[in-house]
Amino acid sequence: MIEQKTDADIIVVGGGAAGLMAAGRAAQEGARVLLLEKTDSLGKKIMVSGKTRCNLTNDADLKKFIGMYGSHGRFLYGAFHRFFRPELLAFLARYGLQTKTERGGRIFPATDDARDVVRVFQQYLAANKVKIVYHAAVTAIDYSENKFTLKTAKREYVSRGLILATGGSSWPDTGSTGDGYKLARQLGHTVTKLRPALVPLVVREQSLAQSMQGVSLRNVRAAAFCCRAEEVEMKMMPQANYGRGEAKKARGALIESRFGEMIFTHFGLGGPIILLMSLAVAEALEEGPVSVLIDLKPAVTADALNKRLQKDLNAHGKKKITGIMKEYLPAKMIKPAIARAGIDEETPAHQISARQRENIVATLKCLRFNIQGSLPLENAIVTAGGVALEEIDPRTMASKKIPGLYFCGEVMDIDADTGGYNLQAAFSTGYVAGESAAKYFLSGAL
Repeated sequence: MIEQKTDADIIVVGGGAAGLMAAGRAAQEGARVLLLEKTDSLGKKIMVSGKTRCNLTNDADLKKFIGMYGSHGRFLYGAFHRFFRPELLAFLARYGLQTKTERGGRIFPATDDARDVVRVFQQYLAANKVKIVYHAAVTAIDYSENKFTLKTAKREYVSRGLILATGGSSWPDTGSTGDGYKLARQLGHTVTKLRPALVPLVVREQSLAQSMQGVSLRNVRAAAFCCRAEEVEMKMMPQANYGRGEAKKARGALIESRFGEMIFTHFGLGGPIILLMSLAVAEALEEGPVSVLIDLKPAVTADALNKRLQKDLNAHGKKKITGIMKEYLPAKMIKPAIARAGIDEETPAHQISARQRENIVATLKCLRFNIQGSLPLENAIVTAGGVALEEIDPRTMASKKIPGLYFCGEVMDIDADTGGYNLQAAFSTGYVAGESAAKYFLSGAL
């Protein structure tokens, strides 16, 4: 019999995606579960994910899925074997939430409303009698005599089992402020270096970026290199994707290459393909200078673009160069691009020299930026780094140091690219942690 002075068999710290799944599953398995949430509501990061639509998971096959987490992907094989996309979608369907698949294999609620995902978990926890305490930020944890004592501002809570699901250090407004790393260290665990992942990049050429602020581009290619922008030749721009989750691996000075959408900001570069490259860029910056080059016309070779431009200049000789460039660039990019090519905006087409034409082509095919850094961790979508995976059993999410301690979600050293991969990892590891903790407790081991 469990001693009455314990508040629960298992306490889950954190009411995000991983914690909600862990709490519900542990209670479903028969454990008395208490969920401590530091904010005033559950699932705050779920609510803002996918631009409030909640990109739940992805329809990629298992091999591609694992590849999206880089070198740490293998850690998730056990969790995905136990609870993966089919199980997640079936779980949501049992509570009446249907889903749909969009471009890139991204899976969303059919309602396009992240609140419906949170409602599912609220129902799940209520059905399994999970007790929830809000405004309960855990400031310290003590482990002795096979019990965990958790300190909050108002009181202490005691349990035999503990699941840390506190998230990372990104999106602090959702409650993810890195608390779990401090608590994990208190319990003797190693926390690897924390870095921002899926985060915009700050460029040194900020005046150029500011002049194009707000311009959103589609079907462009961005490539990052381990050198200054001036050292990269246009012919070095790759024609394929390289990087985490891609079949091709970067070599030489190339760090990553991505094709898709991006946006110019007042400080530099943002948007999907920039976010995908950001972690690799940030890590490379620790070793030396990094540049990002943008091919605005990746579907056309430099030679073909030069011939097309020459034809347009010849056909419209009296037009100003700004008028000619309307066929090549968004309006806000024309003057900065022409200035970059060393041409006065009043120059008529018939006065553009061969060298100036080549400069325009070089700007279109190889717009260069030197990277100063990334925005801070609190501006990232995901935190890279966390509780060291070698100290966690991948089959159960159990601590290898302390019996009865489990981890799940972003507090661990796992992060992935966008597309639903991070949430799937949270749901899967949460499910396994909750189930494992309950079975361990109910077996009498605790």
